[in-house]
Amino acid sequence: MIKVFIVDDHKMVIEGMQLLLQNDPDITIIGSALSGDEALERIPEAAPDVVLLDINMPDKNGIDTCKELLKSHPEMKVVSLSMHKESSLIKLMLDQGAKGYVLKNAGKHEVTEAIKKVHQGGMYLDDTVNEIILNSAVKKKTVTSSPFPTLSRREKEVLHCILEEMTTQEIAERLHISFGTVETHRRNMLMKTGARNTAGLVRVALEYELHK
Repeated sequence: MIKVFIVDDHKMVIEGMQLLLQNDPDITIIGSALSGDEALERIPEAAPDVVLLDINMPDKNGIDTCKELLKSHPEMKVVSLSMHKESSLIKLMLDQGAKGYVLKNAGKHEVTEAIKKVHQGGMYLDDTVNEIILNSAVKKKTVTSSPFPTLSRREKEVLHCILEEMTTQEIAERLHISFGTVETHRRNMLMKTGARNTAGLVRVALEYELHK
């Protein structure tokens, strides 16, 4: 029986995964967490074989969670379960030790296959993720200006404000969006660039001219 632990900041996703996997005779769900910090607290005691890990979470993103988890528990297997299709994020998760990457719109077959394959010591990328990685490798031969995904129009607007050293509240007021929305855009940019904090985001943004 493969013991699985689910980490996602949306309860509906966790409950959906539990329903999806509950009838598989080879898999048992032994726990879940709604954040990276909670996961790092609960996973050592639960001692799962495989961790299904989201990337975009409010306190500690999946990339940092994966890195910290595998540093102290290298025997565990991590499968990233994400809606993000950017090749840079996929590669970041794999670089941190994840053994699989499955998109959240994948079916039961893909999820169970990923769990079983990584548990046996292999790696698993679903068909869509494989195609993204292959296309990225082809593009890399002709495009070398920036290794990061393109920022959205709104993300660039937030980035411009950050470069002006504005606070989150000031950015929210200027762009007429909520405080939480500004933080969401900031987190998305941190994940897209792999930066650890706002200072790192500014450095990367200026180096690769992401604000233009």
